[in-house]
Amino acid sequence: MKQKLAASMYGRYGFDELGQFLIIVYFIVALCTVFIPNFIARIVVNVISLLLLVFIFYRIFSKNIPKRTAENSVYKKRTRKIREFFLLQKNKWKYRKTHVYRTCPSCGAHIKLKKIKGEHDCACPKCGKTFHIKVK
Repeated sequence: MKQKLAASMYGRYGFDELGQFLIIVYFIVALCTVFIPNFIARIVVNVISLLLLVFIFYRIFSKNIPKRTAENSVYKKRTRKIREFFLLQKNKWKYRKTHVYRTCPSCGAHIKLKKIKGEHDCACPKCGKTFHIKVK
């Protein structure tokens, strides 16, 4: 069965980050229909969610791979800052016991430093400037 599915998807675009985002949006829109009391508005939202689902499947089964790749790269470019922010927050939480994060005053880069108590001089790996930090 797995081989038949793989054979049917040969030459098709498949699933990517934009597809994941669109599925999340679809579920949010579909969930909103439960809370809409107006019948006409509920039908409109259902039609929108159905069109979104059709677009998701269209992208997955598309054979125009360069165009779908370009769409995904535009999506990734526009959401880069948001994704980097959440990745930074995840890493700050993950390494909270062993490392501290500081921001370079010159270029604004986030720097991960070992958690050694005291005052230290730190060199930014991005711009090379040295600055003074205090770790508690």
